Amino acid sequence: MTGFPRYAIYFAAGADSALSRFGAELLGYDAYTGDELPFPADALRVAPDWRDVSADPRKYGFHATLKAPMALAPGKTEAELVAACATFAGKARPIPSIRPVVDSISGFIAVIPAEPVGALQQLAADCVREFDCFRTVLTAEDRARRKPERLPERQRDYLDRWGYPYVMEEFRFHMTLTGRLDAERRGPILEMLRARFATLDLDTLAIDRIALFKQDDAEARFRIIGEWALAR
Repeated sequence: MTGFPRYAIYFAAGADSALSRFGAELLGYDAYTGDELPFPADALRVAPDWRDVSADPRKYGFHATLKAPMALAPGKTEAELVAACATFAGKARPIPSIRPVVDSISGFIAVIPAEPVGALQQLAADCVREFDCFRTVLTAEDRARRKPERLPERQRDYLDRWGYPYVMEEFRFHMTLTGRLDAERRGPILEMLRARFATLDLDTLAIDRIALFKQDDAEARFRIIGEWALAR
């Protein structure tokens, strides 16, 4: 089984931001504090089983993946990873900005960019490359769990090279709000989430920080142990 602890480099909106509260309330979990939160009434009204609907993303906290969860390679330490995050964030780069919308992606519902943003694809690719030295190699069990036989050739190659299939050209920024839903359930939930998101009046979202998340063991949720603003 995958080694623990595991670490991931994600985008997470600032702890005090309206977007962060939006996601934490819907997932019933705040990755900044580790607190459980009550689910919103409108979510429970549309889906009385909202706890189950949101179970998968709750484990990870409200985020967008930049470098997927990984156990540390032999000889690497958490302190070294923290230092590498600070160094990465300190390199001046174009700060991506997206027009966020709530939509369905591969059967689940997430906050996604309304259109592709090249600087965002570059940021994600940079994270994949620059933090890969911290990643332990995939075990045969971890690889099998990704069902490589079902992946297109390029995604299978990326799984073997980077430990995760959805990188580089295959990367799609998303901040997940639900697990995978059947088509007949998706409509009412999507409508509710869009209405709730509209109250944020969030026309643009700067992807201007990285956060280091940690999962202590297989039963634990990920929590934020550090965050860094990206230098411009």
